[in-house]
Amino acid sequence: MIKIFYDVETTGTNPKIHSIHQLSGIVEVDDVVVEEFDFKVRPHPKALIAKEAMAVCNKTEKEILSYMEMSKVHKTFLVFLSKYVSKYDKKQKIHLVGFNNRAFDDIFLRMFFELNGDKFIGSWFWADTIDVLCLASEYLMDRRSEMPSFKLKRVALELGLAVDQESLHDALFDARITRDIYRIVTGLEYEL
Repeated sequence: MIKIFYDVETTGTNPKIHSIHQLSGIVEVDDVVVEEFDFKVRPHPKALIAKEAMAVCNKTEKEILSYMEMSKVHKTFLVFLSKYVSKYDKKQKIHLVGFNNRAFDDIFLRMFFELNGDKFIGSWFWADTIDVLCLASEYLMDRRSEMPSFKLKRVALELGLAVDQESLHDALFDARITRDIYRIVTGLEYEL
């Protein structure tokens, strides 16, 4: 079984007018990490770049506009995925796992594919992505009322995980934290 714990960083919160600028993740095959990826993506030329979004991820507009063109990242990403599955095999797909991904990252990832003229995201990934936010919600149900928020950082801290404040909102760091949370809330590891 193949899982990719992933995260995206974007130029804003609206996938209709904003764009991915970082796509990162961890590939796990049969519960063993085999590889990580970290693509810096030049946003779509028509995408708006919100100053607030740049402040959150501590990047500048100039910096993200120097990243690799979106179309090249898309092609490179497909070659990367093809190491693990064949897009022509309907029984062989990747489970995408993220934190609040159903409401955010999945939508931006789908838009990333579409902006590159690719309507076949479903050839690579199962449609029923796994949202660790939902799994953590059940796991932390008895403590939820005491938690000031349910963001990635707050959930990680509640579970005893170390969180480097400076690394938050780097997609690869967030994917790693997401994987750590997943392993705790699914019983693969224990709270620290």
